[in-house]
Amino acid sequence: MDFSIFAILTQDGITNGAIYALVALALVLVFAVTRIIFLPQGEFVSFGALTLVSLQAGTVPATIWLLAAMAIMTTTLDLVAALRIGRTRAIPKMLLLNLVLPLAIVLLVWWATPRQWPLLVQAALSIAVVTPMGPMIYRLAYQRLANAKVLILLIISVGVHFMMTGLGLLFFGPEGSRVTPYLETSFELGAMQISGQSVVVMVVSLILILALALFFSRTLYGKALKATAMNRTGARLMGISTTMAGKLSLFFAAFIGSLSGILIVPTTAIYYDSGFLIGLKGFVGAILGGLVSYPLAAIGAVLVGLLESFSSFWASEYKEVIVFTIIIPVLLWRSMTTSHHGGDE
Repeated sequence: MDFSIFAILTQDGITNGAIYALVALALVLVFAVTRIIFLPQGEFVSFGALTLVSLQAGTVPATIWLLAAMAIMTTTLDLVAALRIGRTRAIPKMLLLNLVLPLAIVLLVWWATPRQWPLLVQAALSIAVVTPMGPMIYRLAYQRLANAKVLILLIISVGVHFMMTGLGLLFFGPEGSRVTPYLETSFELGAMQISGQSVVVMVVSLILILALALFFSRTLYGKALKATAMNRTGARLMGISTTMAGKLSLFFAAFIGSLSGILIVPTTAIYYDSGFLIGLKGFVGAILGGLVSYPLAAIGAVLVGLLESFSSFWASEYKEVIVFTIIIPVLLWRSMTTSHHGGDE
């Protein structure tokens, strides 16, 4: 292996690792706040990417009808609950957030699709379609069982994953798709040539990670999420709504997932089920961080990307096996060095 090949593999590994790092951060956030091992995280990646593909092709993305259906179901549940307990004052705000805004996004995307707006605008519309699905999934699938054991929440996640994968096949078909790069130029760094798309992925990922760090350290909602992650019971006693925290964590998970899909779809063909494999690799990175440390999860995800890249050069047919095998010694080490508690702890 000469330096040029080493540089190419390193660049690919860091680029893919940046995507896995975003997915890993979302998984750690959701688990820390809600105790949910969120297997459907990868489906947000696929939905975001393939929604953009549909917009570029001038086809109305089927995800807008899913958003509309979820908005109606969520609104119906919240409306019935509000009327049952007599919280009629909260109904106008609930209708605005749960129904009016999602349906406005649906109408905007439906109207904008044949007009072929610029790629960046289409990317923003794709994120706007997928992101509201996060809190809606929490409301429909998790909220009533938020205090259940971790195993039950994991079983629910498996069901949500299969539902979203099936819908992805129905919406987008079995063929893979990609879009044109956001930045087609390349840059030279000594003897190494860096593609413009790799720069876009790394810069956007870094900006998002820094923005999340500022959100958690400087904003009231960020501190509420941190408090819920540290002690759910204590946060509830301090007046922090764990339901709000759960919805907000899945909002960020959906946003991060859809943005990851938008970033990766110019470099590789995305299929309806591609997100599952991306999500698993992000999960490996999150496990390397113990599902509790954001920096360690990000570092672990970048290591996964590098390992995948170099494995594809030395043993391409075994690259997936090599990537997922590294989780075994990590789990064994954590099992031997960590005190064991009950399932909910």
